[in-house]
Amino acid sequence: MAYNELTAQEKHVILDKGTERSFSGKYWNYSETGTYICRQCNAELFPSSAKFDSFTGWPSFDDTVEGAVEEITDADGSRTEIVCANCKGHLGHVFRGEGMTDKSTRHCVNSISLDFKPKE
Repeated sequence: MAYNELTAQEKHVILDKGTERSFSGKYWNYSETGTYICRQCNAELFPSSAKFDSFTGWPSFDDTVEGAVEEITDADGSRTEIVCANCKGHLGHVFRGEGMTDKSTRHCVNSISLDFKPKE
């Protein structure tokens, strides 16, 4: 399977499970209508309708495209990592029970792990 070429910074986050600085990414304060896709493989991940402002500085979503995101409990059990189900690229972490939306779910995603496909 052919993947998009990644910059060194993208590789650090997507492949090495790094984290970009809060309030620094392209999509934390982005509000266009469309679909957020995986930067590495272009798989659809999050509908823009699921995006909300969590005031954390990272794009936050309370829902995913069905089957697009896998959850992996961190080795110490303290957090749950989220990865693209298609290519296994690191996206961020998911948090539940915070009450920020009716679904009380926050997929906290690195902007650098995403691209955006506007609604046609």
